[in-house]
Amino acid sequence: MSADWARVRQAVESEWDSTIVPAISAYIEVPNQSPQFDPEWATNGLQERAFGILIDWMKAQGVQGLTYEYLTAEGRTPFLLVEIAGTVPTKNTVLMYGHMDKQPPLRPWAEGLDPHKAVVLQDKLYGRGGADDGYALFGAITAVSSLQRNGISHGRIVVAIEAGEESGSPDLDYYMERCKERIGNVDLMVCLDSGSMNYTQLWLTTSLRGIAIGELTVQTLTESMHSGVAGGVVPDTFRIVRILLDRIENCKTGEVTIPEAHCEIPLSASKAAEAMTAVPFKEQFSMAPGVSTVPGDNVELSIQNFWKPSLTVTGANLPDPQNAGNVIRTHTTVKLSMRLPPLVKAEAALQAMKRILEADPPYGAKVTFKCVSAGNGCAAPELKPWLHNALHEGSIGAFGNTYACQGMGGAIPFIGMLIDMYPSAQFVVTGLLGPQSNAHGPNEFLHIPYAKGLTFSIARIVAAHFDNTPK
Repeated sequence: MSADWARVRQAVESEWDSTIVPAISAYIEVPNQSPQFDPEWATNGLQERAFGILIDWMKAQGVQGLTYEYLTAEGRTPFLLVEIAGTVPTKNTVLMYGHMDKQPPLRPWAEGLDPHKAVVLQDKLYGRGGADDGYALFGAITAVSSLQRNGISHGRIVVAIEAGEESGSPDLDYYMERCKERIGNVDLMVCLDSGSMNYTQLWLTTSLRGIAIGELTVQTLTESMHSGVAGGVVPDTFRIVRILLDRIENCKTGEVTIPEAHCEIPLSASKAAEAMTAVPFKEQFSMAPGVSTVPGDNVELSIQNFWKPSLTVTGANLPDPQNAGNVIRTHTTVKLSMRLPPLVKAEAALQAMKRILEADPPYGAKVTFKCVSAGNGCAAPELKPWLHNALHEGSIGAFGNTYACQGMGGAIPFIGMLIDMYPSAQFVVTGLLGPQSNAHGPNEFLHIPYAKGLTFSIARIVAAHFDNTPK
C-alpha cells in the first residue's frame, strides 16, 4: 500500500498547531542562555528547566520504541540523547542534531515583543531561541510520529540535543564519544540548525565557511603623550594598524590577499549559486538608507559569501569618544575575524595572518598577533540519487516547489567534526532561519508555516532512508 502523504502532512500541521507552538512558547520564556553568556548556567537551573519542557512534550507524543537519557557531567552542559527503534531493525542509523541553548536577549525589541515572551503575529512565533534552535527536537520527533501514525516504516533514529552550541559546542565531542556505541553506524545525518533563503521551498546547506580569530596589538610608546606634543613625530598606533591590515586585505575592494585563505571553488558550488537569481539575496541585509552592497549580482555575491574569505574588525580597545582625550595612546589592539572558504585549513590561514602581520613592523613598532581560535569549514558529500529524490518530493509536497542548495557564510564547526566522524554518511543540513528571522538579534521569529513544511520534508527523508538502508 502506498503512503498517504497528504495525511502525514495533516498530522504534522495538526501537531504544530495543537502542541508544538504552545510548548515552544513555554520554552521561549525560559532565559537559558548559552554558558558563554551566563556565568551561573551551572547553578541557576535554567538549562534543566528548558530541557524539562522539551522532554515533557516528547514523552506525551507516545512514539513507539522511544527511549531517552538526560546526560550530565561535572563542569559540562547537559545533553539529551533520544533513541527510536526502527519499524524493522536496520543496520544503520539516522542521526538528527539540534541545540536548545540561547543567545543573549539583545534588547530593545519592537513594541509588544520581548526575547522571553512568546508572541504569535501573522504566522510568526516571536521570541529568543524558537527558530535557533529550540524547534529541533519538536521537528525531529514529529517527523517520526507522523510516519508511525500513518503506518509508514522508518529505520533506527537517534536525536541528539546539546546545550552549548552558541558557545562553540565545547562539550559536543565529549558526549558524541561517550555515546558513540549507542549512536551506532550513521548513514544519514540531519542537522536542524541552518537556514533558508525564502519560505517557499526546502533549502539544503551544502557548505559552511570556516573562521580564524586573532588579536592584533601595535605599541609605540611606554606611556601615552599629549597629541600636540608628540603628534607628527610619534607614529599613531591606529595608523600602523591600518597599514598592517592592508597587507592582508585590499581596503578598496575587501578582497583578502592571503593565499592560504583561498581555495578552488568547485563547479558544483558555482552551479548551485545560480539558485540565488530567484531569491532576494541582497534584501536580507539591513542596509542603511542610500548604502549599497559591494558590487555584484546575487550569484556573484553569494559566491563571495559562501566560497571566498572576508575580514571583519569585531572589536578594538579604543576609548569611548565622549571620554577620549587629546593623546597619542601607547598601543592599539583590534580583534580580527576572518571567514574562510569551506575547504581552507583554518589553522594554516591563522598562522599566515600572524606571519604576515608581525613581519617587518613599520617604524620598528612592537607588533604582536595573538592567535585566538581557528575552526575549519566544510562541504557536504554529493547527494545520492535516493536522497535527491526524497528532498525533491518533500519540498514539492510541502511547498509546491523543488528544493534548492545554498552555502552559508557563517561557521558551524561541529558540522565539519560530524563529517569527519561519519565520512560515509549523507548529510542534510537545513533549518528555519529564513529572511528577517533575525537569529541572535532583536525580534527573532519562527515562521510557523515553514516549520510545518520543513517537518513534513524531514518525514519524507526519514521514510526514504528506510527504503535505502541495509536491514
